[in-house]
Amino acid sequence: MSQRDRGASFLAWLDERLPVAKFLEDQLLKYYAPKNFNFLYFFGSLALLVLVNQLVTGIVLAMHYKPAAELAFDSVEYIMRDVDWGWLLRYLHSTGASLLFVVIYMHMFRGIFYGSFKKPRELLWLFGMVIFVLLMAEAFMGYLLPWGQMSYWGAQVIISLFGAIPVIGEDLATWIRGDYVIADATLNRFFALHVIAVPLAIMGLVVLHLAALRTVGSNNPDGIEIKKNRDLVGIPKDGIPFHPYYTVKDLYVAGLFLTIFAWIVFYSPDMGGLFLEHPNFDPADPMKTPEHIQPVWYFTPFYSILRAIPSKLGGVVGMGSSILVLFLLPWLDRCPVKSIRYRGPLFKIALTAFIISFLGLGVLGTKPVTETYTLMARGFSVIYFSFFLFMPIFSSVEITKEVPLRLTESVLPLAKREGFQWRLIEEGISALQHSPLIESLKGLMSKLRGNHQGR
Repeated sequence: MSQRDRGASFLAWLDERLPVAKFLEDQLLKYYAPKNFNFLYFFGSLALLVLVNQLVTGIVLAMHYKPAAELAFDSVEYIMRDVDWGWLLRYLHSTGASLLFVVIYMHMFRGIFYGSFKKPRELLWLFGMVIFVLLMAEAFMGYLLPWGQMSYWGAQVIISLFGAIPVIGEDLATWIRGDYVIADATLNRFFALHVIAVPLAIMGLVVLHLAALRTVGSNNPDGIEIKKNRDLVGIPKDGIPFHPYYTVKDLYVAGLFLTIFAWIVFYSPDMGGLFLEHPNFDPADPMKTPEHIQPVWYFTPFYSILRAIPSKLGGVVGMGSSILVLFLLPWLDRCPVKSIRYRGPLFKIALTAFIISFLGLGVLGTKPVTETYTLMARGFSVIYFSFFLFMPIFSSVEITKEVPLRLTESVLPLAKREGFQWRLIEEGISALQHSPLIESLKGLMSKLRGNHQGR
């Protein structure tokens, strides 16, 4: 029997007992995705890619890390200096944490942009939001593990917030710490949760998230349900097999993403203090408070809301509400149209204000507390919550456009976009194309091509 025959025989034997081939066929070849996906739809697969990176590098780092208050910081230094390629593993893990949240925020923004949270994808959105909360918990607990100054004091501030809860607050904070202060017990339990418990919960929810996606199908930039328009065989007319069409595109985008990832890892792993704060390169000192305590950048929008409210309890409620309100999005939005392409100007203005407020809160969260910054944070917080509180009103009265019966382009051409801002951009591009400088460059390139062909 040849090697090929033995391989085929083994695959047949395996498929009888575990239908791997059928599973892959159903999930890739027979899963029909909308044919007009654009670049915003790559962030889901990128999130899975970075999550795998975090799991693999985290396992290897855990082999050398020592979860003890006296040894934690030195064990990180040991990984960086003495373990073969330890510095690379550590930077892959720390950079991966930040880039994971970049990808997740873009993935969530796309969901809001194209209405991917609306019927019939409410459960899909809820699974995604639970994953987001667990990722925040995972990142927070992992942030403590290096046992640097910012790790220690950041955890001290965040855990102390639980003490603001009436009646049970202080006991709850003590239970989370495992001691009356951030100490060895805190580090041990956070290590266990970070390495074992939370990753298992995240992986289980990712499976449920993907299962829900395969059940209801992917949304698209037009917000049209392609399953409602099938051919005689039952295949969606506006659908194409996920493999090879989107797997090839995902691999291409993954290559570009990994190039950016590698550049950060090798040339700027701390990103100027944004990914790895400078005080965190000093060992934790309970007797010395850093000049400015702040969480890592992906927590800063919610941290700004916390600081904007003068009451400690009010700040905790505000911060928690800013996350919990995202869970209610499928029921707050009452517009019958999903995609922003066919929604009215009210939603577009509200969404633009929401994005600006979120980015503004993120920037303010990295700044020291001043009267001016506090007032700005309060203003952005009002805009942030107004987007959700007034959504049932403006979404039910907005004037929408007619949704086409079939899918259109993945990215609408500039000429088909409505609005004075697009006309201004169109006129600006036209003016640039016909400017004397561009014409001169075109003439020069033409001469160079002519000389090259003459030779």
